[in-house]
Order: sequence, then structure tokens, then C-alpha cells
Amino acid sequence: MDFGCRIDEWTQAHLGEMIADMAKLIKIRSTVGGAEPGAPFGKGPALALDKAMEMCREAGFEVREYDRAAACASFGEGERLLDMLAHLDVVDVADGWETDPFELVEKDGMLYGRGVSDDKGPLVLALYAMRCVRDLGLPLKGSVGLIMGTDEESGMRDLPHYYAVEKHAPNTFSPDADFPVYNVEKGHMHGFFSAAWEDGTALPRVKSFSGGFRFNVLPADAEAVVLGVDEKTVRAVCEAEAPRLKVSYTAEPAEGGVKLAVTGLSCHASVPENGVNGITALAELLAKLPLADCAPNRAVRAVAKLFPAADCNGTALGVDMADAVSGRLTMVLSILKMDEKGIECTLDSRMPICATEDNCVKPILSLLESEGFSARADFTPPHNTPGEGEFVRKLLDCYEEVTGEKGRCCYTGGGTYVHDIEGGVAYGPLFPGFEANIHGNNERMSVADALKAVRIYARAIAAVCG
Repeated sequence: MDFGCRIDEWTQAHLGEMIADMAKLIKIRSTVGGAEPGAPFGKGPALALDKAMEMCREAGFEVREYDRAAACASFGEGERLLDMLAHLDVVDVADGWETDPFELVEKDGMLYGRGVSDDKGPLVLALYAMRCVRDLGLPLKGSVGLIMGTDEESGMRDLPHYYAVEKHAPNTFSPDADFPVYNVEKGHMHGFFSAAWEDGTALPRVKSFSGGFRFNVLPADAEAVVLGVDEKTVRAVCEAEAPRLKVSYTAEPAEGGVKLAVTGLSCHASVPENGVNGITALAELLAKLPLADCAPNRAVRAVAKLFPAADCNGTALGVDMADAVSGRLTMVLSILKMDEKGIECTLDSRMPICATEDNCVKPILSLLESEGFSARADFTPPHNTPGEGEFVRKLLDCYEEVTGEKGRCCYTGGGTYVHDIEGGVAYGPLFPGFEANIHGNNERMSVADALKAVRIYARAIAAVCG
């Protein structure tokens, strides 16, 4: 029996065990929190790291921890030839799940749970690929490591603890995207703008407005309180505009006015076309109301003008651009908090290679300032690993062997651990055309795809290290 067939048989035989290990990690609510002793990114990520290290040790791998921020499980002798980078932290959940997001549920060939596809499930798939290669006894000419981080979703402050001690492997991939190979990651702008004002008395006016909870999640829900307006007026605007905006709404009496809430569809901020932004939809609804000319209302109208609900490419900001290598710019207004003292907003933009600070970031900030906001931004340049190298070719060969499909290099708006690693790529575990609902409700992974991913990863380890 050839090695590929042995990999396939081993993977099938260990499917139940693999799913059980995913369940152990998904049970832990590992959203990033405040630093505590022994938990630099909060208790949840620390507990998940402990459980992952326990699983790796029970599987027979050597495990080393790095300042409670990251850990690495490895096997093989000699030079490290391959690193696989995965993370244990997850984004939080919103209302609307059909299952308990922190209990792994298997239904109709799918696995559901927060982190099942981003990135606890993929971490387990990579671990089982290591086990498979080891158990089948393939001689290695070097070693392989599974690096497990705890802060990928909130700034990647974890990996510096690892790389302060260890050097980069000559070959690195992150199982935190799709197949075949993602060798290009867009640049990232994390923007902030705000305004402040004195308490006002003008009516009607927006008293409060809020939505969003993470900068890299397109928010489904938003709500506002409008003073000096009646429910009938609010409902008339919503009935006329909500279908176009693709949101549902509720309007109910509040002290001195009306509370208006909308619900769209959440998704990852890198693919805003897959969601419906509750913040921008609500801003448009509020701007349609007969509001007085005062500072809070001017701020709401400016938000509605600069971030139209149907615009997820920065068109209204004048920065809609694209190139053949990395695709089109995306723009998400992901967090908004407004009260009677002022407004604070957060932007998430994924920028193609043609976008720079001069032709994109600075014009955005200038436009925001012209509307009366204070604005600043952090910009991370794009990542581009040439697709013609030997490492990428080996990864594509493994994908083609398992799937029978032609492999190719792709770009993503998502940012992974390899963004700042020379020669690194993102590699699976999801397959083209599958919607995993990453960062949204009912996050999922196909059981059949999980099996294929392990088979691909095992072949990749063998190809690079064997």
C-alpha cells in the first residue's frame, strides 16, 4: 500500500478522536481579556493553551511554552524545516446562533461551534497530520513544529514571545484560510475617528447610537435612541427604507422619544460583501428622520454620507481601488459608540497592493477631518510571497493529489500569522466555495473537508520534511 493510501486510512480511523479533541477546545470561551498573572491575554486564552498543550503531550509530542503567550509542539530530529502556525483565541459571539457556540455540535455532516474553522479546529487538524506522519513511520530529514498562539484576533502580540527565542523555519504555513494556497494578504488599515460636543437641547436629536464589538467583525446589530420624535414617524421611515437596506428593525417608545434597533448579518470584516452592516444601515435610517441641525445629528449624517450601507469598498471615501494581484479594497465601519458627549468609531479596511499611505490612508483621514472628526489610523503593508517557489509548489501538489483539482495561488483580505513572515503562506483548511461563517453566527466546518485537510497536511509535512 502506498504512503498516500496509508495516510487516508489512518485519518479515517482517527476521525472520532479528532472531533472529540476539537470539542475540548471549543468548550473553552477563549476570547481575549485583560492580562492576569499567568494569563497575558486573559483567562480564556490561557485555559485554551493549557488544554492544547495537554492534548499535544498526550499525543506524545515534545511541548515548549513561551511566556504563557504561545506554545510549540514538535517532532523529528535536526533542523526545523516546517512551522505550522495556528491560534486558540476566538472572537466573541452575538445573538442568533442556532446551537450553543461553545459546545461542538455535529449535524448533517457539519461541525458547528465558535472556533471550529477559525482556528481551533484547524489547529487540531494540523496536530493530527503530525500524528499521522509520525505513526506511519516516515523518516524525516528535519523537524516540524505546530506553533499555538493565543492573541491572533486582537493584535498578534503572542508570536513575538516565541520568535524572541526561536528562529523562523525556512518553510511556514498557517492553517487559517482556504485552499489551495494564499500567498498574498492585503494591507490592513485599522482606523479611528471621533468628535465631542457639549450637551444639547435641540430636538429632534440622536441621544445615543451604538453597534459593533470587535474591529474585525462586520456587525449585524445596532441601536439608537432618538429624542423628540414619535414612533409613527420612525416606523414610516423604516418601512420605506429597511427592505432596501436588508435589515429588520424594532421601534418602541423610550423616555422622550423612540428606541430604534436594527439587525443585519454579521461576517468577517475581510469579506463585507457576505454581510449586512447594522451600523451603517441604522445611520442611513437616522439620517432620513427630520432631525435638528446640531452637533450629534451632523455627526450621524456624516457617518451616513461617508459610509453608505451598500458601500463596502470605500467608494464614498474616494479610495475604491483594486489590482490584479490582490483584488479590491474593502472598508467596514465596525464599531460605533455615541452618547450625549460625543462619538467614537472604528474602521477596518483591507487594502490591495496598489494602496499606500499616500494614496489611500491619508486621503481617508483628511476627508474625515473635513467632516469635523479627529482621525488617525494604523497601516500594515500587504504581504506577498512569490508563488513560483519550491515550497508553494509542494503545497499545491499535495492539494492536487488529494482533491484532483488544479491548485493555484490566491489572495485574501484576511490577515494571518504569516503576514510578517518572509515566505509564509496561508494553507487551508477550508475549500473553495464553502461558507464557514467565520466570525459570524453558526460557524461551521464540513466533516468531509476536515478529513481531506488532514490528508493534505500530512502529505505536506512529508513533502517538506520527509
